[in-house]
Amino acid sequence: MRIALLLSACLLCLSAQAAPVDVASLNRGAWPEKLSTPALFDVGSRAEILMFAHSLLASESQDEAALKQRLGLKIINLAAINDLRRELWQRLLENYSVAQQSCEVDASFCYLVENMDDLREEAGKFQISESSFYIDWAAPSHAFHERYLDELLRKAALFPQISSEVARFGDHERNGDEFNDRLFLLTFDGGPAPVSGNTDWLADYLRKQKMNGVFFVLGSSLQTRVERSSAADVQALYQGQCVGIQGWQYRSHSHWVDWQSSITRSAQLVQNLMPENYLPLFRPPYGQRRADSQGFFQSQGLQVALWDIDSQDEPGKLKAEESAQRVLTLMLLWRKGVIVFHDTQDKARVALPWLLQATAQSGLGWQDCREAFR
Repeated sequence: MRIALLLSACLLCLSAQAAPVDVASLNRGAWPEKLSTPALFDVGSRAEILMFAHSLLASESQDEAALKQRLGLKIINLAAINDLRRELWQRLLENYSVAQQSCEVDASFCYLVENMDDLREEAGKFQISESSFYIDWAAPSHAFHERYLDELLRKAALFPQISSEVARFGDHERNGDEFNDRLFLLTFDGGPAPVSGNTDWLADYLRKQKMNGVFFVLGSSLQTRVERSSAADVQALYQGQCVGIQGWQYRSHSHWVDWQSSITRSAQLVQNLMPENYLPLFRPPYGQRRADSQGFFQSQGLQVALWDIDSQDEPGKLKAEESAQRVLTLMLLWRKGVIVFHDTQDKARVALPWLLQATAQSGLGWQDCREAFR
């Protein structure tokens, strides 16, 4: 039976890889206003919420066969898709309710939305007129949200056989949905990079900005970094930052026989090396972890740290500025949450400064990593 389940999972993986969904990005130059005040951030937020809600509503008219064709999959978990849709609608309503509080300052994209029925009605008839100040944004935004929705629906369609960040297995898993409005946490995966590489630059840049984030390290990379420099150098590298773990290797922890030792070995290394920086957080590579792992994580005093804003900065995906613009669009849509970059990639060195500059006057807050998941 275990072999059959493993083969089934492998077949699903192959199916998922056979027809990848285009990664969504939106050129923010199409939006005619800078986000130079909190009220203008809300204008952009209301617009992206309504555009995404329009796409989400339209997707509900597709039956199972149409969804399979749309997502490029032969088998889908329709119940998981519907669960995700309900969660998305609830968050959209909450976000729009907050975003419309500044409508007295700027009434753009302000409609009377008091409940879910109102939101669905406005989403259904949402369109931008040819004479609108925002017309150049409309088509690119619609294309972005169609692709982004496909990303989410596809992950839900494969859940739980292929786990991901779109759904949680229990209260031990966190994704920032409890953060206050306009509050975001920066996280970095896959490091540390080699000596004097991207991890060094990013950690130093954050310190200069008087900011911090959570660096999720691989045990093998951290051990190599210590061997090629020193424990003191690694401690200095992460000064003022938080350090969580991703396991010993960057590989799926859902069907790996040694997944538990991968986690405990990495946690012990970080705790011994940097006790003041260590957070008992595990970031699953690719978002993949076992459905029955809650007891293990609780026994180890660990939480699973997921995310809801993916920069898609891995090789072969988006360019650096495209990655930054994707993150900003999702910040407008979700209004809070956990942002993930990869500190082994050059792209974050371009994307992060761009992002901070673009939001400097938007009234946003950056979550202190030590307070994030308490």
